[in-house]
Amino acid sequence: MNDVSRLPGSAHHHWQWQLRAACRNLGPGRFYHPAGERGEEREDRDEAAKRVCAVCPVRAACLEHALRTREPFGVWGGLTEEERRALPGQVGRRTVAAHAGAGHR
Repeated sequence: MNDVSRLPGSAHHHWQWQLRAACRNLGPGRFYHPAGERGEEREDRDEAAKRVCAVCPVRAACLEHALRTREPFGVWGGLTEEERRALPGQVGRRTVAAHAGAGHR
């Protein structure tokens, strides 16, 4: 369960970036693994999600949101939950920019 205390609130401008997301109409199946998915199937799904993120115009905002809210599941901003957890504890805009920049997979 997410800790909703970190969510930015209901003001529309906090969420407007999502309207431009490349994943907006793709559904969650590509970005969230089903229970028990392991190995090559999971790696293939993660890579497919990351290909979408690689061309997304709001990748940095997505990753920043996932890090700020400590999103525990799925691929957000081009990083899996494991990759996000492996980032240093104090993640700032510079870290987000480095991981959401062109060429990072």
